[in-house]
Amino acid sequence: MSDQRVAVVSGGSRGIGKAIAVALAERGHPVAVGFQGSASAAAQVVEQITASGGRAIPVQADVADENAIAAMFDTVEKTFGGVDVAVNSAGRMSQSPIADLDLDDLDALHRTNIRGAFVMAREAARRVRAGGAIIGLSTSVVGLQFPGYGAYAASKGAVEAMTLVLARELRGRDITVNAVAPGPTATDLFLEGKDEATIERLAKQPPLERLGTPEDIAEVVAFLASPAGHWVNGQVVRVNGGII
Repeated sequence: MSDQRVAVVSGGSRGIGKAIAVALAERGHPVAVGFQGSASAAAQVVEQITASGGRAIPVQADVADENAIAAMFDTVEKTFGGVDVAVNSAGRMSQSPIADLDLDDLDALHRTNIRGAFVMAREAARRVRAGGAIIGLSTSVVGLQFPGYGAYAASKGAVEAMTLVLARELRGRDITVNAVAPGPTATDLFLEGKDEATIERLAKQPPLERLGTPEDIAEVVAFLASPAGHWVNGQVVRVNGGII
């Protein structure tokens, strides 16, 4: 394993991705904060990390664009010397009953959540050094099967389906592949459009009786990215406070 474990985090400018980038930086990883739209948000994450003594750079890339993702990995390798941890936290949410689903929304959702996950995983499989980790983000909705989440759950089910496949394909390379599946987590993406009653109901579902925080998820990702978590491989870890 490299003495300096370098991390790439797509979707690292906000929410769970931001918490992951910060958590990895706190553990000494130089971090590439991947973003698509908000350069200012990514810059703020980089500033937060560097102000605490960490190393980070912002890198703009659409996860579904294979050329942009290859260029992102090129930038990270040139800046930090290689890649040891690749986390795909970029994602899109769409809620609708299946019968009413706009197929344009479905296509946009799947471009980011399925194609983007595959593009990130493919590039990571080519670049991550021995001893490293590839981590995807799924959702506990795959198991909870809430109405209105059919398209989103289907897209994240694809992430889970490829996790063990890729772990097996990387046999002999000393690289782990896992997915983390958060439950209801207090991010802007999750809270948007929900009234207080809905949020309270969802918060009461886990036995721990609260929503998750981005930091709750980031701690699990950081463990899986570390040497201490290296015996966990090909798994989907449901991080949801005990809902399922």
